[in-house]
Amino acid sequence: MLAFQEFIVNHESFPMSPPKDFASPATTAAPQAANIVVRIFPIVLAVFVSFMAIGIALPALPLHVHGSLGLGTRMVGVVAGAQFAAALLTRAWAGGLCDTRGSRRAVMTGFVLAVASALAYLASLFMVAQPEASVAVLIAGRILLGGAESLIVTGALSWGVGLVGPQNSGKVMAWVGIAMYGAYATGAPAGMAMYQQYGFQGIALAGMLAPVLALLVLANSKGLPPASARRIPFYKVLGAVWWPGMGLAFSSVGFGVITAFISLLFAAKEWGSPSLAFTAFGAAFIGARLLFGHLPDKIGGARVALVCVLIEALGQLCIWQASAPSLVYVGAALTGFGYSLAFPGFGVEAVKRTPPQSRGAAMGAYVAFLDISLGVTGPLAGALAGQHGVNAVYLAGCGVVSCALVVALRLLKAPRANPTTN
Repeated sequence: MLAFQEFIVNHESFPMSPPKDFASPATTAAPQAANIVVRIFPIVLAVFVSFMAIGIALPALPLHVHGSLGLGTRMVGVVAGAQFAAALLTRAWAGGLCDTRGSRRAVMTGFVLAVASALAYLASLFMVAQPEASVAVLIAGRILLGGAESLIVTGALSWGVGLVGPQNSGKVMAWVGIAMYGAYATGAPAGMAMYQQYGFQGIALAGMLAPVLALLVLANSKGLPPASARRIPFYKVLGAVWWPGMGLAFSSVGFGVITAFISLLFAAKEWGSPSLAFTAFGAAFIGARLLFGHLPDKIGGARVALVCVLIEALGQLCIWQASAPSLVYVGAALTGFGYSLAFPGFGVEAVKRTPPQSRGAAMGAYVAFLDISLGVTGPLAGALAGQHGVNAVYLAGCGVVSCALVVALRLLKAPRANPTTN
C-alpha cells in the first residue's frame, strides 16, 4: 500500500497552471495533487463495482444471443448497441440532473436502474423457447442499463471534477476510466466462467448484486450542491464540445468492435475462450492511465490523443491480420493502450470549452459521442461481419479510428472558442 501511495504521489505531483478558460471561486483553490485520488476514491470504487455488471455480461451476451437464442450476428449487434443508444438518448437528461439536482442524485439513480436492468435479464430467460420475445425483453434490459450507465458516468465525472477542480479534469477522467475498464477487464473472465458454470441466469444475478454493492459504497458520501449560476442551453454546450466529441466517437470504434465481436471471432476461429483478449485490453488500458494519466493535464489533451490514436489503429490492424490468439491479445492490448488516453485527451479539450455551471451538461454531451459511436458500431459491424466475416470489422475499425487523427490535428491548430452565456 505504501508503494502504491508513493507511485500515485510521483505521478500526480506535476506543476500545473490555473485553468485559463472557465474558473469559479470554488475551484480556483484546488486540492493538493497527492490528495486528488483520495478525494475521488469512493466515486471511483463505486463506478468499478457497478460496471462489473457490464463487464461480466460482455463475453456472455453474444454467446447467449447467437448460441442459446439462435439469432444472427446482426441481432448480436443490435443487442450490444441498444445499451449505448439508450445512454445517448439520456445524456442530456443526466447532465441536467447533475447540474440542477446534484451529481450524487444522478449516480444513485443510475444504480437503481442497473438493478432493474438485471431483473429484465432474468425475465428474458423465461421466454427462451420464443427467441423473438426473449430478445425483446433482453433489449429492454439493455436500454435500462444504458440509462443507468449514462447517469453513473456523467454523475461520476461531474462529481469528481467538482471535488478537485477543472484543472484536474484529466485525472478525474483517467481514474473513472480505470474503474470502468478495470471492471471490464476483471469482469469479462469472471463472466465467461460464470456463464459456463451457471448460464445466463448467473450473469443476471451478478448484474443485480453489483449495483447494490455500489450503492452501499456511496451511501454515506456527501454530494456537492447544484451550481447556482445560470446554465447555458444544451445545444450551446454540444456545440462547444463538438470537435473533442468527434475525436472520442472515432476513437471509440476500436473499443466497440472488441467488446461486441471478439467472442464471435474466437468462436469462428475455434480458438477457445476470448477472456484473455478482454483482459489484455483492460490491463493495457489501466497500465496506460496509471503511467501516463497525468499527461493530458500537463502537455495538452490533443497532443496526447494524437499519439494514442495511432497506437489504437495499429492494434486494430493486428487483430485483423491475426493468425493466432496471441496476435489478437497483442492487438487488444494496443487498442486498450491507445484508447485509454484518447478518452481523457479529447475530454480535457472538452472541459476547457465549457463553464462550471454547465459542467454536468458538458460531461453528458461529451460522453454522448461515445454512445453514438458504440450505438452505431454494433449494428453496422454486425452487418459487415455477416457479409465479409468477423475479421473485416477490425479493418474497418482501423479506418474509422484513424479519422480521430484529423480531429486531434484540428484541435492542435484551432484556437478554443468558448460558448457564451447569452
